[in-house]
Amino acid sequence: MHFATLDYIVFIAYCILIIGIGLWVSRRKKGVETDSSDYFLAGRALPWWAIGASLIASNISAEQFIGMSGSGFALGLGIASYEWMAAITLIIVAYYFLPIFLEKKIYTMPQFLEIRFDKRVKTVMAIFWLIVFVFVNLTSIVYLGALAMEKIMGIRMIYGILGLAFFAALYSIYGGLKAVAWTDVIQVVFLVGGGLVTTYVALDYLSGGVGFIAGFKELLRIAPEKFDMIIEKGSMMIPDGKGGTKDAYIDLPGISVLIGGMWVANLYYWGCNQYIIQRALAAKSLREAQHGLVFASFLKILLPLIVVIPGMVAFALHADIGRSDEAYPWLLHNFVPTGVKGLAFAALVAAIVSSLASMMNSISTIFTMDIYREYFNKTASEKQLVKTGRIVSASALLIAIFIAPMLQNLDQAFQYIQEFTGFVSPGALAIFMAGFFYKKANANGALAAAIATFVFSLAFKFLLPALPFMDRMGVVFLLCLGLIWAFASVAGNKNHPKAIDLHKGLYNSSVGFKIASVIIVVILVILYSIWW
Repeated sequence: MHFATLDYIVFIAYCILIIGIGLWVSRRKKGVETDSSDYFLAGRALPWWAIGASLIASNISAEQFIGMSGSGFALGLGIASYEWMAAITLIIVAYYFLPIFLEKKIYTMPQFLEIRFDKRVKTVMAIFWLIVFVFVNLTSIVYLGALAMEKIMGIRMIYGILGLAFFAALYSIYGGLKAVAWTDVIQVVFLVGGGLVTTYVALDYLSGGVGFIAGFKELLRIAPEKFDMIIEKGSMMIPDGKGGTKDAYIDLPGISVLIGGMWVANLYYWGCNQYIIQRALAAKSLREAQHGLVFASFLKILLPLIVVIPGMVAFALHADIGRSDEAYPWLLHNFVPTGVKGLAFAALVAAIVSSLASMMNSISTIFTMDIYREYFNKTASEKQLVKTGRIVSASALLIAIFIAPMLQNLDQAFQYIQEFTGFVSPGALAIFMAGFFYKKANANGALAAAIATFVFSLAFKFLLPALPFMDRMGVVFLLCLGLIWAFASVAGNKNHPKAIDLHKGLYNSSVGFKIASVIIVVILVILYSIWW
């Protein structure tokens, strides 16, 4: 993609702005040392709008801009269920999960598991999350981000990896969550603003210059089949990434998308994932945390316009591409004008860098608070905790830089990562849900579910390969809950001494939160009713 001088100016201005803000919010008053609460939870002082912006900036990365646009090209609007169901999930997490987490004043998800179960469960899950975060998630963010830069700008993979890593490290390792969260507020402006401009330009071109609304109507006319939210078995064949085709039902299995495994993926990701929930743990109060999540929910409704519609427009324009994932780069290359290219590229880099910085901070938080302080230095000072956090962030990033180029050997890196995470999320969600709401759940049952989620998932993958991925997650989740129930029964069906007290007044929320939640539900009902 050809960059003019104006594009470079726009992009460089964005880089300077983000680094400048990150370093500015990280500055310390003379004689005041940064403590662990400041570094890992931004001093528990984040307002709702910073929480919501940071959630979205951390969530959206290259796999959304590139991958979801590619899915929009192949599948159509149906892939937007990932975003729209997340909007409902955020409301559920805000109302039912956050009051428990914030009442316990935890730093990490493993810490909650120790409070509810025991140290064994905490340690096993902390080690597991560290392995997944470093070797799967952090590495994939670096790789897919560099891959996007290579496709769009022709930057060599290794230079893209090093550039993204250096950019994120420059402010996040020193400043911690405070730097990450406050720069995310700016990042999300670029992400949403740049993404909307790209969508506007694409739809305007499709309409012949009449405007984006006319372009949307034209898209409806040209490709009405791409607006089906519920995909029936055998109704659509899509590329399988190996030169052949497959039934789209395997990826989005009809009505079970709305009532099955996607709930498992979403509730785990938004409610039990340190990488995401850490922003809510850093809130000034429960009220601010809930308002932040409902703000993120509104943004989630908007996101398909940014990451799905461009791929559908590329389909309508008969894009000459070899793979679906090339749809977004193709649009940028062919239709986005000078100046806007710099903004669109800044939006993409903003998504990558914010996700990278957030993942590094979550890794350092879990290792420092759940492993280092527990097993290496129980009497660590605040200064030692912060220093350890910075060292861990840098170390994790170096590991990711080293491993990221190896992902080029995978045929479909993103699909592999999604499937690996899907082996884990059913069991992890079952443990948390039982920990919240089933007073008889015990530590042995939780450990059994942590192991069984892998065993059950592998068994279904090889014994029932035709079972859609989402359906498999739903079944494994239910089996893990059953296992937790069985261990409770063997233990005599007694209430666990560490069971959560769901006391009166725990589930409070503001009138504004309730009204916003109803509006979101109504919007989603309308959207699904129109494009059922």
